[in-house]
Amino acid sequence: MSDLSLRQHKPFLAFWLARVFTASGFQMLTVAIGWHLYQLTGSVLNLGLVGLAEFLPRLLFMLHAGHVADRFERRKIAAACQSLQALVALALLLGSSTDSVSRELIFALAFLLGLARTFEMPATQALLPNVVPAELFPRAVAASASAMQAATIVAPALGGLLYAFGAQWVYGPGVLLYVMACALMLGLRARGQVLRKERASLESLLAGIRFIRSKPDVLGSISLDLFAVLLGGATALLPVFAKDILLTGPWGLGLLRSAPAVGALLMSLWLAHFPIERRTGPIMFASVAIFGVATIAFGLSTSFWFSLAVLVILGAADMISMVIRGTLVQLETPDAMRGRVSAVNGLFIGASNQLGEFESGVTAAWFGTVPAVVIGGAGTLLICGTWIKLFPSLARRDRLHPAPPLS
Repeated sequence: MSDLSLRQHKPFLAFWLARVFTASGFQMLTVAIGWHLYQLTGSVLNLGLVGLAEFLPRLLFMLHAGHVADRFERRKIAAACQSLQALVALALLLGSSTDSVSRELIFALAFLLGLARTFEMPATQALLPNVVPAELFPRAVAASASAMQAATIVAPALGGLLYAFGAQWVYGPGVLLYVMACALMLGLRARGQVLRKERASLESLLAGIRFIRSKPDVLGSISLDLFAVLLGGATALLPVFAKDILLTGPWGLGLLRSAPAVGALLMSLWLAHFPIERRTGPIMFASVAIFGVATIAFGLSTSFWFSLAVLVILGAADMISMVIRGTLVQLETPDAMRGRVSAVNGLFIGASNQLGEFESGVTAAWFGTVPAVVIGGAGTLLICGTWIKLFPSLARRDRLHPAPPLS
């Protein structure tokens, strides 16, 4: 099939739009919560603690989320999670309208937001192979990723601009976006999911972990992302850079949060038309190294426009790694295991993002904001070199899946 058939695939378009809406809602909430909390407390450590609050549900419920995604209908699970996120946005809307938002309320709602995303991520990731045929799947992964990046470009900048009129002007549209995503997901036509009947057991819950351990390339690609982004991520500190180093306001924070997504979106559109078919391992490791170098450059920058430029490069490099990893994991996993494997993958992603935000907040409190980012970027380069030694088959991997036999 051609790329045109993907664009005309109605179930995929509904899936894509649902991803746009839910990602936009999350990005707008993230900008507003970060700025709101920093205004309330002035503490970089609290910014890191918000990331920890969002990550804890993944640590506690990751195995159960994967089991649920394999046992129940995935589109309904995703819709329920989007409904919970709409309620979180509604609580923030009501709290900001009555001036009753506190540090503790933000932490509690961040935990609920993380809980919803814990169950949504494996269900959504495992749902995509049930939406599109196998021959369109690599392109669909890149196109689906572009939904996230399109939202991450527009939503943070829009959230930063709307926040100037008051926090409720961000939380209100967030409620609407989640409701629309939920409606699209409930109306989605999916096929071919094999529903598992057995109840949760330790054997079943740990099956995803055992499967990943049995596949060195899958383990290497997932763990590379975990440790590279865990050390190199600096998103939790963007409010500090925007306010105290680059001397901008909420609008500047919105642009900084959007910049990585600009590079990621452009790269995802390129990959949707020209998927990486050869030298996938070397390309993935090179993209992680570029991510580390761009992180160091951002940490040392005192120019707002240069900071935006290196964040664009950082986002493009991260997208290459993400598409290769996502395609490899899904293609090597049987459908009956996709929920549990996606849940483990989601834990790694959550650790690299939310736990990475906590790590950034702690190191910034210890060493200062700029040294924390530079040290993190250097750590990413060290991890990249170490993983090349630990997973040589992944570093040399040519194709994402074996070439079809010659007839």
